[in-house]
Amino acid sequence: MRYLIELMYEGTAYHGWQIQKNALSVQQILNEALSLILEEKIETTGSGRTDTQVHALQQIAHFDLNRYVKPDKIIKKLNSYLPKDIAVNKIWEVGPEVHARFDAIQRCYQYKITTVKNPFLVNRAYYYRKSVDLEKMNQAAEIIKTTRDFQSFSRVKTEVNHFICRVTDSHWEKEDEMIIFSVCADRFLRGMVRTLVGTMLDIGIGKTSLAGFRKIILKKDRRAAGRAVPAFGLYLKSVRYPDHIYRTITKKIVG
Repeated sequence: MRYLIELMYEGTAYHGWQIQKNALSVQQILNEALSLILEEKIETTGSGRTDTQVHALQQIAHFDLNRYVKPDKIIKKLNSYLPKDIAVNKIWEVGPEVHARFDAIQRCYQYKITTVKNPFLVNRAYYYRKSVDLEKMNQAAEIIKTTRDFQSFSRVKTEVNHFICRVTDSHWEKEDEMIIFSVCADRFLRGMVRTLVGTMLDIGIGKTSLAGFRKIILKKDRRAAGRAVPAFGLYLKSVRYPDHIYRTITKKIVG
């Protein structure tokens, strides 16, 4: 039996989603919880990794089980066992061919910036003191939607075959004292969103022009782009799958 699981987490305490040596990850905690509750060794596969201190409003993973169990019972037990900064929202029974990572067609991220010092947003939003021109930053966000090669915004040491990403949404908005960047694409490179945000902040304070932004993209060189903003302002907002995947769902339980 294969199941999809939807969870959310506050990433401050973790070295990202993916299991790694000598560091605590969300995937490790989830695997251990599932294995204990289901009395079977469980290894989850996520829709994608999130880095150290990055949060997720919706992360999707799949796991296999040798027997059928009722998803609602798994959810209740999981949430009783998991730490307070990880919560499971839904579990679906799906077909054996469904893959949380390879079948995902869209991932959406948000980056949150607070313009005022707020102790309740520590580790949840980046406090940026300078005034920014949001109109120019939105013009840069429009350029991102027509860009295909994001090599200039990728970490240098990364194992990928190409730097092509198809961005379907990219925009800034202001909500009271917060400014939020939203971006959706079929895939993201490591460090991509944080470097895009850092570079657009340079545009917002007049350090980089829109013409300069276009040149940064064409250079395909990480050294040409701006700094990567802190990880704790970044959220994996949602993961989307093709309609036929949802049609394979045989049971959907909301916790």
